[in-house]
Amino acid sequence: MKTPILLLHGALGSKEQFVSLREKLSFEREVFSLDFEGHGKSKSETNFSIELFAENAINFLRENKISKIDIFGYSMGGYVALYLVLKHPDLVGKIITLGTKFDWTPMFAECEIKLLNPEIMEVKVPAFVESLKQLHGTQNWKNVVLKTAKMMRDLGDNPTLKQTDFYKINNETLICLGELDTMSTQTESKNVAKLLPNGSFQEIKNLKHPIEIAPVDTIVAVVNNFMNTNN
Repeated sequence: MKTPILLLHGALGSKEQFVSLREKLSFEREVFSLDFEGHGKSKSETNFSIELFAENAINFLRENKISKIDIFGYSMGGYVALYLVLKHPDLVGKIITLGTKFDWTPMFAECEIKLLNPEIMEVKVPAFVESLKQLHGTQNWKNVVLKTAKMMRDLGDNPTLKQTDFYKINNETLICLGELDTMSTQTESKNVAKLLPNGSFQEIKNLKHPIEIAPVDTIVAVVNNFMNTNN
């Protein structure tokens, strides 16, 4: 029986973005997804952090009596997955990250935070704001944006994962990056893949960062190819 897989969404995202991916991956194995605390229909009064989201995933596994899981982490979800496996290696089998930012600096964080002002977003990117309202609700989307901005500032000042942490992660890990993705870089993605004892890197042609516009069949093929090897 194949190991089930858990899909972890990115910053400002929710499990609703994985509906098509989850459906197609379900032909091969059991697939789970969750909303990180404060996202989607999950409410929270707590500040966002990678540690909090990893704990959300651990609690989800315990609640569903899942003893071993493979993980596909998109963007921030990939960062959460690596932190989770660093702290609880026995719970996780293989990991795939897609479009994950690893090289967090104060300068990069500030550039991202400038884009996360709800009032400006309503004027500059109204269509994106509407999508956030659909994901998180009209009363909660601003909280998600503001808490995400604070989390990014914290990551810039003090990255949750240090370079020495990657050496300690022995799980088979595939670091993926879209050819047209500007959130991360090939340099940092390949560097992390080299630091991981069982890491590898794969570029996905013609792929941009937003998961909403990613061709689902392409992602499914990458996930199944990696997860099914010796599984």
